[in-house]
Order: sequence, then C-alpha cells, then structure tokens
Amino acid sequence: MDWIDFYRESYPMAGEEIIIKHRPDSFLGTNLKEKLEEKSVDAFVVCGMMTHMCIDTTVRAAGNYGYSVTLIEDACATRDLVWGGITVLAEQVQTAYMAALDGTFARVLKADAWIKEHK
Repeated sequence: MDWIDFYRESYPMAGEEIIIKHRPDSFLGTNLKEKLEEKSVDAFVVCGMMTHMCIDTTVRAAGNYGYSVTLIEDACATRDLVWGGITVLAEQVQTAYMAALDGTFARVLKADAWIKEHK
C-alpha cells in the first residue's frame, strides 16, 4: 500500500475512511464515489491543495456526478504559475480559480462563514 503519513493535527480518527489517490481527480482510480454512495452523501466540503490542480479537478468532477460542493477558499492553497514567460502570482491564481468555480461548480465560502453557518 502506498502511504504518506499525516500531520499529527490532521491524523484520521479511529474508523475514519482513508482513500489513497494518485491523480488530481479524487474520483479517478479510487473508490471515493462508491464510499460516498454507501453513506448516501450528496453534498460535501472541499479544502486542501493545490487549488489549480486537485481542488479544481475534484470539484468539477463532483459536479459532473451531481454532488453539491462547498469549497472553503481560505483552506486551499496554490502557488505561482508561469505561462508564456509570465509569472501569475499565487494570489491571482487562487482568485481566478475561486471565481471560476463559484456558483457553477461549488459554493465558495471562507472558513469563518462556513463555521458560523454550522454552529
């Protein structure tokens, strides 16, 4: 089994599912969709990295499968990208991806707003 260890603060709780992926799309080549179906999940929250790769690809795939997705903007990370000799700063990359995903593929919120809604 391929294994990458977790940060101590985010270590899975006892009985928590672990799904190992090898591609940006968390559904591709994994049993994520089957696990969600087993538990009758139709909506979920996404955060992580990298916004321009795994987050974008997974959120779009989730939409294709009919899931309702909430994306936590300030719990995602990206990096500077270079295209045609031009550096696009991480902050601009993040803003562009959030703008593209919000409303069509996900509901984009800041963590504080999501927490406030779920107290």
